Amino acid sequence: MVYSKYIAGLTIALPLLATAVNAGLSGCAKSLALQITNIYENGDTKFHYDYCENLHDGRGFTAGIVGFCTGTSDAWEVIKVYHKLTGGNDAFSPLDKRLEQLADNESDSTSGISDYCKIWEKLAKSDSRFRQAQDTIRDETYIDPSQKQADRLGLRFSISQAQLYDTGVQHGTGNDADGLGGLIKRTNSKFKSDASGDSGSTLNINGHKVDEIVWLKKFLDVRTDDLKHPREEENRGGNYWAQTVYRVKSYRYAIDKKEYSWDGSVQVLDNDGKPTTVRCN
Repeated sequence: MVYSKYIAGLTIALPLLATAVNAGLSGCAKSLALQITNIYENGDTKFHYDYCENLHDGRGFTAGIVGFCTGTSDAWEVIKVYHKLTGGNDAFSPLDKRLEQLADNESDSTSGISDYCKIWEKLAKSDSRFRQAQDTIRDETYIDPSQKQADRLGLRFSISQAQLYDTGVQHGTGNDADGLGGLIKRTNSKFKSDASGDSGSTLNINGHKVDEIVWLKKFLDVRTDDLKHPREEENRGGNYWAQTVYRVKSYRYAIDKKEYSWDGSVQVLDNDGKPTTVRCN
């Protein structure tokens, strides 16, 4: 999905100080978060390492477990990790020059890589090293940055931490207007005074005491608006984002069910709006 070239500089000027540092997503909660995003990305909880197609959303070919794209650099990052594991001589090697060019230019073109999906699908099914490369880039690009943001905010609940991960996968983890950092900044700006709630977790936002679930609901409002009206031109391709508001509705459903801390299973909505129970692997 969206890949930020500025991951190393993710620290943003958030007007808050977390009262404690949290571990972020791990164990069962991480398993549930990954599976829920799988539903949004691929239609079920399975890890579709071999998925590959052109969605015509302005990002070239979309492939793998979190929709790595040839036009947003993260697919190229996967392939580079795979090259390290194979010694640099594998089925993708003949496409390297063109893939690097597409990544550098953030181009949605698929010319010159007509065999891309065929190669991706074959390797994902036959080579565990390629699956390992996908896991590595997923965590480095989306899990780790999103959970650093969760720690800065002082988020305690699995549902909040997982929402930042899912947002990072779709919007990117950068500080641009549509990115995770941008959405957090926009959410925080909404709080001009204390905002109480009954979740039992309180954040420090702009010097105000804000209930974590109250903050999360506001974040979902901001994300919904961004999906319907992306700020960046590159994210408006085919009006695709506006069709994915179900990702937010699914989390709202879990909030209504008070599924805040995840241990064993969680109830969310699938892409058709039907309730489904996701369980730890």
